[in-house]
Amino acid sequence: MKDLTTPLPTEPHLAQRERWPQSGRHILAHHDAQSVVVYQAYRPAIGEYAIRHGRLDSPDFSLSRMSWIKPNFLWMMYRSGWGTKEGQEVVLGLRLRRAFFERVVREAVPSTFDDRRYPSREAWQAAVGPSEVRLQWDPDHAPAGNKLERRAIQLGLRGRTLAAFAGEELLEVIDMRAFVEAQRPMAQNDNPELMLPVEHPLDLET
Repeated sequence: MKDLTTPLPTEPHLAQRERWPQSGRHILAHHDAQSVVVYQAYRPAIGEYAIRHGRLDSPDFSLSRMSWIKPNFLWMMYRSGWGTKEGQEVVLGLRLRRAFFERVVREAVPSTFDDRRYPSREAWQAAVGPSEVRLQWDPDHAPAGNKLERRAIQLGLRGRTLAAFAGEELLEVIDMRAFVEAQRPMAQNDNPELMLPVEHPLDLET
């Protein structure tokens, strides 16, 4: 269904929780054949510029540091305190080209050594240095903030990849503030009134 406070389709959290994987590593995201929505929370100078202009290249947006994106809405809510933490008041949905998102995931290097992907720590360190994309699997979180067994992905972007994310690969900037504010009072784990953007597992090789 469509919520009046967000252009994204929404569904009750309890209904989605029933079909989501309960454990393991999963990319939960709102996605279709052409796009994937990720989330970020910015201070007003960056977030409001992005809403007005449909891109992130404001004078306050730094392309010289790493920026972390999250396709999982509840993980973003945990990180931003449902949009209440200082500097994270403007929650945005950022619709990216799906081909770009898939490339980012393919090129990502884990932030910590993973012996399933690298034969040695030296090989991993050699890959980390020049990489423009970092990957972390963190505990996912329920609406009230408690940790879950399921792991959620974070992707850190820098360099040319970050510039592409902020510009030509960004299809739409979605102002999530009204939706986050409306749902914040219902952010308990079993509240049947809590609505979330519709998310499904996105099966990509990580």
